[in-house]
Amino acid sequence: MTAVFYLVVALSPLVGMVLARQARADDDRDLLLGALIVQGVLAIPMAVAYVTAGVLVIIWTWRARKNTDAFPGALPTLGAGWAIAGWLVPFANLAVPARVVANVARDSLWRRFTPALVAVWWSAWLVFSVGERMVDLLDRRAYERLPEIPFTDGGYQAYVDYYRDSMLRNAVPAVACVIAAVTLIMLIQRISAAQEARIARALPAWPTAPVWPPAQVSPVAQVSTAVHVSAVAQPGPVVQVSPAAQPGPVSPPGPPEAGGTIGA
Repeated sequence: MTAVFYLVVALSPLVGMVLARQARADDDRDLLLGALIVQGVLAIPMAVAYVTAGVLVIIWTWRARKNTDAFPGALPTLGAGWAIAGWLVPFANLAVPARVVANVARDSLWRRFTPALVAVWWSAWLVFSVGERMVDLLDRRAYERLPEIPFTDGGYQAYVDYYRDSMLRNAVPAVACVIAAVTLIMLIQRISAAQEARIARALPAWPTAPVWPPAQVSPVAQVSTAVHVSAVAQPGPVVQVSPAAQPGPVSPPGPPEAGGTIGA
């Protein structure tokens, strides 16, 4: 979603160029102000989406890094704290997040070498991050050279050229933003699926006694049990016992003596 908003902002100079041409044709300076308003309005949802996406990526990176601590054979090189600090510390954010994600990818996907997708993602992210700041700086300097109030066709044409050049400058960061977004989504999906599979394989089995939930009994075992129970329940032959062999009356038990045991 952030990439979509950025593409809209990157293409917004096209609207400014159209309005600047219309302002030149109608000699209407208010249309130039309208072009600035359009860019400002489009930048607001872009900023919100950018911050939201950044927070979500940091949370996912930290959770994915913490999961690797429970994986046998995992060899993390950086602590879980760097999954957060790596994005926030100046200069460290140029390399540390890539190292954390690369380590997580190797331990989660069970690979000896870092997947190439990590390199593509981080390279595109650096091009976008640095390129976007450079474009913003160049746009500010170019806008300061524009005439404050255009009175001639040349003044209006300067605004047209400004918006055209700004859109061309935005092309490289826009392409890099799309590549970074797509590759990051692919990495998150693959790493998350691999970690869920490893966690599922490591779940403990149900205890043998008592068994809960009740174990499923196969139909063959049910039939065998039913036959055994019916065979036990059938009465056997009646045996005649002579009166002499019959037991006599049984006297009631006496009170238990001191020091005895229950059931003795």
